[in-house]
Amino acid sequence: MSKQDVHKENRRLRKPPGPKTEAALSVALLLIGAFLIAISFNMFLVPLGIASGGVSGISILVNHVWGIPPAYTQWALNVPLFLLGLWLLGKRFALKTALGSFILPLFVLLTSDWSPPTNNAMLASIYGGIGVGAGLGLVFRGRASTGGLDLAAQLLHRFTGVRLGLAVACFDGFVIAAAGILIAPENALYALVGLFVTSKTIDFVQTGLATSKVAFVITDRPEEITQVVLHDLDRGLTKLDGHGGYTGEARNVLMVVVGQGEVSKLKGLVKAADPDAFVIISDTAEVLGEGFQLA
Repeated sequence: MSKQDVHKENRRLRKPPGPKTEAALSVALLLIGAFLIAISFNMFLVPLGIASGGVSGISILVNHVWGIPPAYTQWALNVPLFLLGLWLLGKRFALKTALGSFILPLFVLLTSDWSPPTNNAMLASIYGGIGVGAGLGLVFRGRASTGGLDLAAQLLHRFTGVRLGLAVACFDGFVIAAAGILIAPENALYALVGLFVTSKTIDFVQTGLATSKVAFVITDRPEEITQVVLHDLDRGLTKLDGHGGYTGEARNVLMVVVGQGEVSKLKGLVKAADPDAFVIISDTAEVLGEGFQLA
């Protein structure tokens, strides 16, 4: 049986998970992610007053100023935001956020007495950022949400036209600036470190370690290169229509997605088939489909 026949047979046997399985997996990822966020929050961020944005950051500020346990503040903010989102964004929004808005503060409350493993603010911001980012990454992989200021950002985006990324950055920036004023300027810097680490960890959990490459090959010998890619490299490709910017002449452009370890082989095959080919190779964060792992 050829490799192409094996791929076809695997595609035939691969069955997508049913709705119940997908729902159960989504809930499981939400619960695991929320628990990981909660223990990272209580063990690293709260003890050293590192308020790295969001409702969790506001709850740290409230705890520092008035001594109110963070879980109660998170519930107090999440519930009105959830109801407002339900009213303005609809029931579809509600199904994705109801459980997360309730369960995360609950886990924060249940793990509030866990002892911090370090008193070093820099280590706490790094480890806390990793834990929170890993938890959020799992929640996002489950296509769920933990509520919080992300809901406020969505509402601001919808009714004012402010870009969603900018809205989130504004809310997080406000919380971090407040931490610098109410706690200490150093805490704002540590919060920025934690926020940066969190964002990178979310990307890592979402895309994994494997980095694929996408190659664009501009060639006068498209058929020769097509054959070596299909049969020698065992990868598919897409033929694109292009035109030279200076000459205006039609050009053949082949797009090929390969794994990190296949780049050298691809370059060798292309050079052998067409020494004059122009090749562009760049990173691609995530590839889904035949020959690549599905999320």
